[in-house]
Amino acid sequence: MYVDLSTDHPDRSAPGARLWAAGQWFVIAKSKKQSDRWLVEFVGLVNRNDAQLLANQDLYGEPIDDPAVSHKHEMIGSEVVGVNGATYGICVSVIDNPAHLIIELDNGGLVPVPFVVSHGGGRITIDPPDGLFDK
Repeated sequence: MYVDLSTDHPDRSAPGARLWAAGQWFVIAKSKKQSDRWLVEFVGLVNRNDAQLLANQDLYGEPIDDPAVSHKHEMIGSEVVGVNGATYGICVSVIDNPAHLIIELDNGGLVPVPFVVSHGGGRITIDPPDGLFDK
């Protein structure tokens, strides 16, 4: 069965990882990357009929406990400051964009996530290029 795990984070695709689909948890028995997708075998799904249960189902992984991984909901409400100490506003939304996520500020400003240096404790630190906030 092919599934798009949406990330190459090892905790998502490793044997023993759990994925939620069709109202229950499934445990990965083994997996391997194949082109741009993963070929995954789940514990207990031993034939095509069993695997058909997951056809066209969305898969959800458990939260990853990794400080390098950002979660959108953790950014909303955070103060956005520059590495130079400037205050830019409060994050009110994180916009899904095909290229990358964009932080929307309470003053209408937009900050592409690649400019985020760190976040946590109600603060997002950014290193914006010159002119990002020029109107």
